[in-house]
Amino acid sequence: MARRCDITGKGPLTGNNVSHANNKTKRRQLPNLRSVKITLEDGTSKRVKVAASTLRTMKKRAAQAATAE
Repeated sequence: MARRCDITGKGPLTGNNVSHANNKTKRRQLPNLRSVKITLEDGTSKRVKVAASTLRTMKKRAAQAATAE
């Protein structure tokens, strides 16, 4: 099972852990994924994995659309 956002496609990043002695070892930075149930246009619901930053953007856009109406 991939650790990837189903909407934006954000996935793990790679980099180095750097110690005080400047030793470098590989590390992975995983996205902050949340499991969310969404309702589709046909009325069914589906569980998807979404990054927390994507959830914030979706909530912001929904609030902007509600105030524009």
